[in-house]
This record gives sequence, structure tokens and C-alpha cells, in this order.
Amino acid sequence: MTKKRILLVATGGTIASKEEGNGLSPALSGEELTRYVPEVADLVTLDVKQAMNIDSTNMRPSDWLRVARTIMESYDDYDGFVVLHGTDTMAYTAAALSYLIQHSPKPIVLTGSQRPMASAFTDAKLNLYQSVLYATDDDACDVSIAFGGIVIAGTRARKQRTMSFNAFTSVNFPPLAYIRTDRIVRSAPFAHARKAEGSRGHTADRPVVYDKLDPRVFALKLTPGLDSRIFSALAPSYDAVILETFGIGGIPEQGETGPCFQDAIYSWVDSGRIAVMTTQVPEEGLDLGVYKVGRAYADHPGILRGADMTPEAIVAKTMWALGQTRDVAEVEHLFNREINHDRSPFE
Repeated sequence: MTKKRILLVATGGTIASKEEGNGLSPALSGEELTRYVPEVADLVTLDVKQAMNIDSTNMRPSDWLRVARTIMESYDDYDGFVVLHGTDTMAYTAAALSYLIQHSPKPIVLTGSQRPMASAFTDAKLNLYQSVLYATDDDACDVSIAFGGIVIAGTRARKQRTMSFNAFTSVNFPPLAYIRTDRIVRSAPFAHARKAEGSRGHTADRPVVYDKLDPRVFALKLTPGLDSRIFSALAPSYDAVILETFGIGGIPEQGETGPCFQDAIYSWVDSGRIAVMTTQVPEEGLDLGVYKVGRAYADHPGILRGADMTPEAIVAKTMWALGQTRDVAEVEHLFNREINHDRSPFE
């Protein structure tokens, strides 16, 4: 049986890091990393491209575009893709790739490690092996993260732990699969998944690809006593603000000084900018209609609702939507579209 061809795209991160006197920093190339896991050669024909070699703290939207381009330049030549990435911003990159490369019939799998590949007690070897294994699965498609034996949709991952090997969790959505050493066990909702049907019935042989993002997006976490004039301070530099509200969607009625929050937010969106409402509570999502302190924002033009999306997915999706259009109604249409399982269709 012919082995599948997998392209490994290396970007750096802890998995590639070494201690050289000033703290861990990426030092190993993708080619060097694969030599630590020779078992991969029994699974696939593996090629490597080095997109960059950086700590993922330094990952920017322009780097997301570079990773997407690296994949698409070779898309027709491979059966799947594995992206080696640092854990700190992996959820952002997985979400961004979900919007830049939509409905991919070929799997794009991100992984990394909590300990460097050269460490005596690393998780890197198994994560690399299992990610390649998942990339060979006939039912695997779209963007996902495979890490610590769990496979998570690219828009639903969040780094939950800073040191443990089970670093990532799937937020408000079931994991796609579990990997038990070298066996893929799909979760019940996806046990009979048909790759040919794709996301939302998409059946094309190639993904829908985008190459523009607007990085002028600011995530603002509400804290007690926050000055509502923060919106006027942000206006010269940002096209959208993502407001992490209290609870299920609570926004203070009055600021400590300056205009009330409602006036400040309405002024922001009435100027043509976008505001996205989400919650700073990790699970179960937003509902602006429950409390008086949120209901005023439920239907105002230019105010989008993040529903049960992760903050990482909201940031990436807002940048993607604004990268395609400046029309507020069209931005809202793009933002509310379900992509790679990023939001539950309850609104």
C-alpha cells in the first residue's frame, strides 16, 4: 500500500527549543526534529518546510498568512499537513488557519510540546507521531490541534495549563477524537463522519482560501472601575474591539468618569467600527438578552455577539472578516457564519 505524503511545516516553539544560557529559545530545525521520531518514516513519506523558527509569543497575523501560504503552495502535492508550533499562541494560529483555509478536504494538524524535543522527559515525540498519524486518517479534514492524545477543532482549542502535558482543552464543543498510542478513537458525534461531506456539506476538492487579515483588532477585558474613555483612546489605532464582558453579558451602566459605557460603545460602532461582545467566563458563552445591563447591546448595528466562541477564535475571525470587507452588514454576515465548528447555531 502506498504511503501517504505529509508535509511538516515547522515554525519553532518549545518543541524546537534549547537552553543556551538565556532561557529556552527555538534552535532545532524541522528536519532535526523529525530525526528524533524515526517511527514516522514507517507511517508516511514526510517532507519538511521551515516557515520560520520563532517563539510563538512572537507569532503575528502576518505569520499566520505565511503559514497558510506555505501550506497552499504545496497543497496539491500532499495528502495532509502537520504544523509544529509553540503552545502559547497555537490556539490563535489554529483559529486563523481555520478562517484562511476553509473546508479543507485534507487535514491540517497543529501540534507542539510542553517540553523541548531534546529533553529527557519530553512529550514532543508522541505529539509529533500522533499528529502525523491523525493527518493520515481518511476521515480527517479541516484544521485541528492534536496534543496530549486529544484532537480538537481548530476554532475550539484553548491552552488551559502551562506545564502539564494535557495542555489544551476543547471549549464548548466535544473533542473530535482521542488517540490511544497509535489508534484513533473518534468521539461519538463524529464516529461516523464522512469526509466527503465536509463542513456544512461542502464537497469541493480544494479549500476556500483567503489571504487578507486586518490586525487592527483589540481585545478589552472589562474590570471593575474601567474608564469608558478607553474607547476614544483606542479609536485612532483599531478598527474593532472585542469586549470581554462580565458573566453572561454584563456591561457597567456608568463609567467612573467620562461618558457612560453605552454612549462610548454606541459612539464606537456608529463611527463605522466593529464591537464584538463576548464573555470572560471560559465556558457556556454569551447571551445579551438575559440582564438589563446587557440587553441594550443585543440588536444595535455594528455590535456582534461571540456566542460560545473562544476568545482566540473571535480575535482571528474578526481580523479575517474585516480583511474581506469594510461593510458593517457584510462583516456581521461573515462573523455569524459557522466555520469549522466555531460557534453553536443557537442564535
